Amino acid sequence: MTTSAQRLTVGEKLGYSCGDAAANFVFMSMILFQASFYTDVFGISAGAAASILMIARLWDAFFDPIMGVLADRTRTRWGRFRPWILWTAGPWAAVMILAYTTPKGWSMGALILYASVTNTLLMTLYSMNNMPYSALGGVMTGDVNERAQLNSYRFVSVNIAQFIVGGLTLPLVARFAVGSDRQHGWQMTMTVWAVLCLILFLITFFTTRERIQPVTEKKSSPKQDFADLLKNSPWIVMVFMTLVHFAILSFRGSALYNYYHSYADKAALYDFVHALGLTAPAVAPGTAAGGGVLEWLGYIVHGTREAAGASNVADVANSLVNMLGTAVTIVVILLSPALSRRYGKKAVAIGGFALTTVFSAAFSLLAPDNVAGMLILTVLGAVCYAPTIPLVWAMYADVADYSEWKTGRRFTGIVFATIGFALKSGLALGSSSFLWIMSWFYDYDPQNAGAARALEGFRTCSGLMVGGLFAVCTVLLLFYRIDKRLTHQIADELAARRLQGAAPSTP
Repeated sequence: MTTSAQRLTVGEKLGYSCGDAAANFVFMSMILFQASFYTDVFGISAGAAASILMIARLWDAFFDPIMGVLADRTRTRWGRFRPWILWTAGPWAAVMILAYTTPKGWSMGALILYASVTNTLLMTLYSMNNMPYSALGGVMTGDVNERAQLNSYRFVSVNIAQFIVGGLTLPLVARFAVGSDRQHGWQMTMTVWAVLCLILFLITFFTTRERIQPVTEKKSSPKQDFADLLKNSPWIVMVFMTLVHFAILSFRGSALYNYYHSYADKAALYDFVHALGLTAPAVAPGTAAGGGVLEWLGYIVHGTREAAGASNVADVANSLVNMLGTAVTIVVILLSPALSRRYGKKAVAIGGFALTTVFSAAFSLLAPDNVAGMLILTVLGAVCYAPTIPLVWAMYADVADYSEWKTGRRFTGIVFATIGFALKSGLALGSSSFLWIMSWFYDYDPQNAGAARALEGFRTCSGLMVGGLFAVCTVLLLFYRIDKRLTHQIADELAARRLQGAAPSTP
């Protein structure tokens, strides 16, 4: 491997992007549906579901730094990080199916144990795969603009996967449930996603290369790596920002699912779906529905406006909103490299989070039948949030560069592992805290989700609470010291060191 910065081919960028697309078939299913899957499909209480999510994700968070130490010390002919993508691809697919399979005839205690074990295994494999994958992006090239482009490709693919998951999961579940039940629908849908994951991971492994190594391989202990990180102020900021940021994602995903399925007026959602030509008369029992791709995918709502509450209108409308937001995100993400070159990653991230704060909080102002307002705020929020997605991940690589610039040692794996610790802790806190808040303060009962107190909780959590958390992210980024000027200074000095093969001097 060469130590010089390298330009990447389009094929390598696309290949790398496949890995995170695969990860998002699990990640977005977890963000959008896992809490409701455990309560509404698996059949366990909100408190038990919250505990399962918290325990598995906290274990995953603590495992990430261990995985970082292992990855940094892995030595194979394929590099340090690529092999883990290959080694975990098959087990990932198998456990993904098991985690969304509901055993029949089991006691409640056995179901809770099964859910705990399979979810913990899935989160462990996620860490063993995604932490090295994220670190791989930091060693494929040392050029800051190439990294921004690499992350743009990556997050376009991510959002295509999110478009598929957010737009097709619920309709496919409903489609596969025909003649059976939603438990079977979930198992079959996740089997389809698991096969796609396996294929995409193999593409990533076979199309990428690791190029960047430190100039000298200084021996160090994990204790020394952690001690050096504690002196890295940009890393400290990004750890706390990541904790809050990913708490938002899982919190908002759980809240918005219930927002559309319980708070939003079903008749108004029916009007929205009807305007798109996605409604049809009710089908008599024993009679097959009409053909067509949309019917097969579960995108046709059968019945009348008056009976919309008993139909799949919430599934379809929620999926359409998810796809709209993701489609806008995909388009706007393409602008992030240009914005980064002109203003710097820090400035773009601060502006994006600040504006997202406003549009997220505004959801609390909408009436249940204001579907147009929901669509408008979804689009505006996506426009503002989209540029931050690839740039935040590029900032993590900048933090790894900052460590090498300061210490002369590169420990990309442990940087991304500790960021992963914050990420997984945030996910655990987000989804679990939503269920706990709804249970403690709004008397939430999954069997009575339409109660007035619960509806107020869905509205508040989806709007004001999400907006407040985005505001916290904005403030934290103000303390991040790697601006546009320093980013280029670090990159130039590290490139010179690698070219010269010289020992680093104290900056």
